[in-house]
Amino acid sequence: MKALGVGLIGTGYMGKCHALAWNGVRQIFGDVPAPNLIYLAEANAEMAANRASAFGFRKSTGNWRDLLADPEVDVISITTPNAFHPEMAIAALEAGKHVWCEKPMAPALTDAEAMLAAARKTGKTAILGYNYIQNPAIAQIRRLIEDGTIGTVNHVRVEMDEDFMADPEALFYWKSEAASGYGALDDFAVHPLSLLWHLFGHVQEVIADLGKPYTDRPVKDGTRREVENHDVASVLLKLEGNISAVLMANRSAWGRKGRIALQIFGSKGSILYDQERMNEFELYTADGPEATRGFARVLTAPIHTPYDRFIPAPGHGLGFNDLKIIECHQLINAIAGNPSTTVSFEDGLRIERSVHAMAQSYRERGWVSV
Repeated sequence: MKALGVGLIGTGYMGKCHALAWNGVRQIFGDVPAPNLIYLAEANAEMAANRASAFGFRKSTGNWRDLLADPEVDVISITTPNAFHPEMAIAALEAGKHVWCEKPMAPALTDAEAMLAAARKTGKTAILGYNYIQNPAIAQIRRLIEDGTIGTVNHVRVEMDEDFMADPEALFYWKSEAASGYGALDDFAVHPLSLLWHLFGHVQEVIADLGKPYTDRPVKDGTRREVENHDVASVLLKLEGNISAVLMANRSAWGRKGRIALQIFGSKGSILYDQERMNEFELYTADGPEATRGFARVLTAPIHTPYDRFIPAPGHGLGFNDLKIIECHQLINAIAGNPSTTVSFEDGLRIERSVHAMAQSYRERGWVSV
């Protein structure tokens, strides 16, 4: 397997996560060559130079297109705001680079479709940054579903809540712009949608309602600006296999920090999971004496691979950035033509179409097929 030359566009929250993953993947897994951190791009040359020094990249630039012409760069991480994803991803693919793009694909469905078309045309590996599906706890939940431990799944509920937009006096920023997308749906609810896809398959049909807790927000000059998208979403869904599901998302939920709560109900039991307690889940099976039945709490451990690559002892727990390292390892496997668990542009577009169907449902006030 060839050592990959890496380019990184954007060095905010997710850019740093990607840099940590590229730096750590060899040390954690040991079965892939250490990536060569070649080129980092930021909004200006000074910031790029500072971040390149901090993140371990050899070269830096204030123009992201410089990465496209560099023959040492094999794969580009794109971690910029949503609206920039299409242009950057398509240009990278057309330049012969593999792409690791943060979710969502794009605010406009036509742009997401163009991204997939570019990936198909070039034959390059192109994945989206859905690292929650990489959790060893989620992998074990999937195995329990597949082996019939809880019987036939008939209903799923998933909630995603955070409070980073709960304060009505928090300053307006790009996540409230229409140019960034629908808000709670595509910036946010795509994460639980990726879990639903990973565990059960794609969404077939939806009916949605959207909410806007605050109609405007302050800007730095003392005026206020209208909030252009929605921070709350409530959706009924039909999944593959005629499974009924409920999705609820709220970016303005005081007290919630990183909650993705899954409730999975089957004919022989149930599974409960919450991302805020990401190293455990609860399992109920309807067997044994009724008087002693109850939910069992399962802590992740080395037996739940690849937890063992990080920690040799059970119950100590992984973190968000560890999931990103796992995702990076899966990407390297995909590029090498090996089996991998990633959200390709192909499957990512199906998630995007689910989001746009939800927005259409809200506008038309009825069920919409995906």
